[in-house]
Amino acid sequence: MKNGAKDRQVTTSEATAESRPWTHGDVVLAAGLVMVAVQLVWKFDLVRRSYFRQDDFTFIARGLEHGLTWDYLMRVDYGHLVPGPFAIQWAMGRLGVYNDVLAHAVAMTLLGAAGLALLQLLRLLFGSRPAILVPLAFYLLTPMTISSLSWWAVVIETLPFQIALPMALSSHVHYARTGRFRHALAAAAWTAVGMAFFVKAPFILVLAFALSVGWLRRPRQWPAWALYAGVVVVYAVIFFRQLFTSEQLTDNTVQPNMPSLPVAARFAWTLLWGSLSPAAFGGPWKWHPIGDDYAIAATPPPLAWVALGLAAVVVAASIRYRRRAWLAWLVLLGYVVLADMVPVLIGRVEQLGPELGGYELRYISSTSTVLALVIGLAFIPLRDEEQPWLRPPPRLRLAWAPLAAAVAAGSIWSVTAYGNLPLGQHVKSYVETARVALKRTPPGTVILDTYVPPKVVMATFFYEYALTSKVLGPIATHPVTWTGRLNGPVSGPLAFDEQGRLRPVSIEGAVVPGRSPCMPVGPAEVRFRLPLTLPKGVWTAQIGYLNPVETTLSVRLGGPETRVTAGKDLGSTYAAVAGGGTYLVLRTLDGRSACVGEIRVGVPRPAMNATSIPPRPVGG
Repeated sequence: MKNGAKDRQVTTSEATAESRPWTHGDVVLAAGLVMVAVQLVWKFDLVRRSYFRQDDFTFIARGLEHGLTWDYLMRVDYGHLVPGPFAIQWAMGRLGVYNDVLAHAVAMTLLGAAGLALLQLLRLLFGSRPAILVPLAFYLLTPMTISSLSWWAVVIETLPFQIALPMALSSHVHYARTGRFRHALAAAAWTAVGMAFFVKAPFILVLAFALSVGWLRRPRQWPAWALYAGVVVVYAVIFFRQLFTSEQLTDNTVQPNMPSLPVAARFAWTLLWGSLSPAAFGGPWKWHPIGDDYAIAATPPPLAWVALGLAAVVVAASIRYRRRAWLAWLVLLGYVVLADMVPVLIGRVEQLGPELGGYELRYISSTSTVLALVIGLAFIPLRDEEQPWLRPPPRLRLAWAPLAAAVAAGSIWSVTAYGNLPLGQHVKSYVETARVALKRTPPGTVILDTYVPPKVVMATFFYEYALTSKVLGPIATHPVTWTGRLNGPVSGPLAFDEQGRLRPVSIEGAVVPGRSPCMPVGPAEVRFRLPLTLPKGVWTAQIGYLNPVETTLSVRLGGPETRVTAGKDLGSTYAAVAGGGTYLVLRTLDGRSACVGEIRVGVPRPAMNATSIPPRPVGG
């Protein structure tokens, strides 16, 4: 009897659950989930066409060079303490090196998680009401985040932060409402996760403080704030210790310094006027390409002024009607100044310039989450909030709808325009072509270690990590010999061309034709007149010979001599010589004789008229 009653109860409860009609909150939640899913489908096309770029190659190369040690993970890279991304780059180097399919899967997973985390925070703060779909839609549509999605290193810094921020704030809201300390522990843990990925993460706790002061007033929160302060202190100690001891690519440590006041003011104004305000209203509408695979904002000035004016109207309207809206906007301003502007002013604005840095949307990509939250706080009453309005709102409750529609349309336009760039197509073609070329060369092949094209890695910023041995060496399937300078009798050296193909090396510069049958060279100096005068520098000489025995040559070009071996029979040897002038001077050093043919002095480059490996670029 008891079992039968129990079965009937279970059956009845299941039937009740199945027949329960959807509530208002269920519909809002479902709509939010659909919006996050649609965003993933929409942005997947852009993400799948992106590829690794610039410092992505450097970070993966460094990961391959190091173990997963404290020194590797905690190295501050130009002001960024990012052990999380360094760990991911370390793993990426061991999971296919340039595995873009894996990178895309990680990016889409993080992007979806960020949207869900924000949806949870909005529901928790404001309840499951339709109004929360507005800030959620802003976050999912805004072009603020779009350039960051096309850069792997930025993806694995900013998206984990955009997950950690709403998750930490959600935990803090739970703590403020229930007083249960486990929620404060969760908030601290999520903040620590954010700190492992992004330098702006300490500001999560500043946002939590602002929420507590303005909207979540509860007595006796000091245990949580003691915990939060401890997290910040530990982070600060580690950060500043590593900041002043970490060696950069220049082999120097960081020397933080602020730019001049005019430069700082110009950068701050450009970021506010040309990037933040337009992007908040669907801009920038136009992009300025930086190479083939990236772009910064190129907001038309009239539209920038319109966006700034609209921002002023929106802020003023919210302050007029919504209680404590001023605090929400103050929080946003403080975040932009302290988290977005100050780190760039200290670290990079002198390198980039105030205009280039000010139009960089990746510097405000994480602000999209904060701005979505601020939009909610400035316009939507919190769940169970008493007296949320200073005065009754206007009866035209949907007056904001045309503006929202315009922002949505502008956002779609801007994102689509960015997606029209080639993105990673050309860089991927270079890498995949090089992968095929390396696979088809015999083991031990000598490859000239030159810089990759700037579209792949810019040597100006990344130094030795722009060399082909650093960028392409990790994808070689068998050992090859990388050489920075050709010296001695090298057999069949190759070099990569601009498309990632291997070609025979050709010395381009001055050519001294060989004499018939050849020119004898002995212990006495023989001067070969060049058809042109070479300026002072470091040059490569290629000397053809037909020798009865192996000998050692002394080679000079108006400077110190270089000693190289010249083998027996027909062949050629290379000599790296420092100097300049009109005469190349040769002699033997061991009393033997050499017989010299054609001489070339100049710069080693891939021979564009020779057969390449492979014949055509991959996917070019």
